[in-house]
Amino acid sequence: MPPTTVSHDDLPPPAGTLMRDALTQRTGLLRAVLVERHQDSNRVVSRQAYLRPVGGGLEWDASLDRIQPVRIAQPVRIAESR
Repeated sequence: MPPTTVSHDDLPPPAGTLMRDALTQRTGLLRAVLVERHQDSNRVVSRQAYLRPVGGGLEWDASLDRIQPVRIAQPVRIAESR
């Protein structure tokens, strides 16, 4: 396997957006996206999103192609614990 580099990537929606993981059916707040690229060609190997449950808890990662923003009827403000 060729050497790769990992770096932060631009977030498709803003950080803090409520997202649903299609594989696990869990919802969480988008925290970050990391992209892994081949060092020689700069080709993207993977993009991973990191999500945290609303109200806190253990973050989990999901492939960026399996998460989508949660659509809600009315805007809801979610207070984040720090």
